[in-house]
Amino acid sequence: MVNRVVSVVLLALLAAIHAQLWLGHGSVAYVKELQQQIKDQYAANALEKAENDRLASEVNDLKDGLSTVEEKARSELGMVKSNEIFVQVTKR
Repeated sequence: MVNRVVSVVLLALLAAIHAQLWLGHGSVAYVKELQQQIKDQYAANALEKAENDRLASEVNDLKDGLSTVEEKARSELGMVKSNEIFVQVTKR
């Protein structure tokens, strides 16, 4: 009778451990989901880092020379020098 009780208790513990492994907070599916979230976050971080690097480069260009400032003024604001004529071409 004692052997039977011990066997039942051990089987119950084994079932509880398996339930935790497959269904609980630390389950295999939960870990895979977290790993996918980590991969997605790394990809998003890489995109943001590339954008930050581009913006830092643009800031350095603006600090270093007036050619970038002039280019931005011409393209974004439509500014021209005193002896130039502004011509805008539109596509149909």
